[in-house]
Amino acid sequence: MSELSFQDVTVRFGSRRRGTTAVDSVDLMVPDGKVVGLVGESGSGKSTLARAAVGLVPLSAGRIVLDGQSLPRSRAVQMVFQDPYSALDPRMTIGGSIAEAMPKSVSDRQAESVRLLGLVDLPGDCARLYPAQLSGGQRQRVGLARALAGQPEVIIADEITSALDVSIQGTVLNLVRDLQRRMRLSMLFISHNLAVVRYVSDIIAVMYRGRIVEQGPADDVLADPQHPYTRELFAAIATRPRRNR
Repeated sequence: MSELSFQDVTVRFGSRRRGTTAVDSVDLMVPDGKVVGLVGESGSGKSTLARAAVGLVPLSAGRIVLDGQSLPRSRAVQMVFQDPYSALDPRMTIGGSIAEAMPKSVSDRQAESVRLLGLVDLPGDCARLYPAQLSGGQRQRVGLARALAGQPEVIIADEITSALDVSIQGTVLNLVRDLQRRMRLSMLFISHNLAVVRYVSDIIAVMYRGRIVEQGPADDVLADPQHPYTRELFAAIATRPRRNR
């Protein structure tokens, strides 16, 4: 069982008088083996919530628990970051970056790196390359492999397609969906794009101004959105002009 739960989580920056509340009393659960799609505009608090889950941002109130226990500072939750160009150390080989994320118990790190590259549809030879020798889409695949190297119970994917060319986004989304289904991963998938979220998610949560304003099974939220902001997001998809092919 790998269930991640945010319980009345609040994150504030600055002083009490002049501070900003980025995340405001959020309750959200990522069930075992499911993908929760967290959608909202830039500045809504999505990425702050993600960073809090991996210990990069301190909580002002509430708690985050994994399988009923306070979330340990460990590899149990791994994050794939938005920018594939800054997420990898340019001085390390791809194999070295992946191996760095592995638990100490892994003996043959080279073989495991090659195996993980295969999981994300990259050839094993990539292990010898440096990030500058890869495209953005390839780097984001490496980011996924690196997250899997930590043998996590939950993966958080934060806007992982937003920095990629449109032609590459679909390939990465297909990979994410395939990996999640094959490995029964628990995942929090974050995006500002409802069309992207609905493609991969079992559950959708909508975040607006630091709060979760709507959440539920993806089919229910999409069929009958209750909150005005959710309806705005849905209308943006429906009215978006199509490109000529």
